[in-house]
Amino acid sequence: MIIPQFWAGHRIQEKRDGRQVTVRRWGWSDTSEADARALAESRATEAIRRVWAGEDLRRREPLETYGNGDGMPIREEVVWRFPHAVITRNSYGSLCLNTPRVLFADVDSTFRDPLRMPPGGCLLLVLAGIGVGIWLKSLWIGALVGIGIPWLWSGINRRIRAGRRSRLESEARTASLEGIRAFAATHPDWHLRVYETPAGFRLLAMHDVFEPRDERTKNALADLDSDRRFVTLCLLQNCFRARVSPKYWRIGYRPAESLPKSKWPFPPEHVPRRQQWIEGYERIALGFASCRFLESLGSSRVHPEAEEVRKIHDELCRSGLSLPLA
Repeated sequence: MIIPQFWAGHRIQEKRDGRQVTVRRWGWSDTSEADARALAESRATEAIRRVWAGEDLRRREPLETYGNGDGMPIREEVVWRFPHAVITRNSYGSLCLNTPRVLFADVDSTFRDPLRMPPGGCLLLVLAGIGVGIWLKSLWIGALVGIGIPWLWSGINRRIRAGRRSRLESEARTASLEGIRAFAATHPDWHLRVYETPAGFRLLAMHDVFEPRDERTKNALADLDSDRRFVTLCLLQNCFRARVSPKYWRIGYRPAESLPKSKWPFPPEHVPRRQQWIEGYERIALGFASCRFLESLGSSRVHPEAEEVRKIHDELCRSGLSLPLA
């Protein structure tokens, strides 16, 4: 897991034999911006050498927030550093805990509504409307079939779903929790802490530490039916990750001045506005929890590294307080 403090970019443009080549590369460092700039220059020089040598390289290197799986670190503002965790602030302002060896897993309790019309069904109705309109030589009848019926069905379906949503969500959560408990029953040596989240559950393994890209980890996340995007990010970042402060839209925080869309490191002109936004967000976020502790499953074994991360996680998430989840 690499989450640098400093970032810098470097651009090289050269022209040879009537052909112009431009490359841009990024550099990073935990010690200084100068070191980050030196790495960027070195990487750009190496890249343009390889391009002139005939290699088909990407000329402009995107700076992905969550890394790109090709050695690019996580690019987020570092808020705090601990021995076994780094707290960063993500693109929409929430704090995230990143840890190299303490396993977290997100299990979303999603439900499928059988009444929802799939995109393919809507397309078929539109095509049917076009066909009917051509056959009857009537634009209005075609529009009624192709647009009116899906619109009418959508309205009826929305009313039906509103009445059954609570029950379907409860059934999905129950099914997810039963799956988690079944996993714990077949892995008695594991010690899992189970937290409730707005979307489902979060699991924290306490009995041991894990390598994010190890087969044991991949198999466990698959058996737990962990969220696919979460699993992908773990592999990409080579670390585990948990959001530890609320999502701003869930707490109703919508100031007149929106959060600037720039990425870390922020342009100097965006810093005051961003800081003002963060201060307002954090005042309201105090009234919410990111997750709520439910139960422990399995053994009582506790790895010291996992215990240190748990303390940080539970305090930042406010998981032991009776607060609304967001």
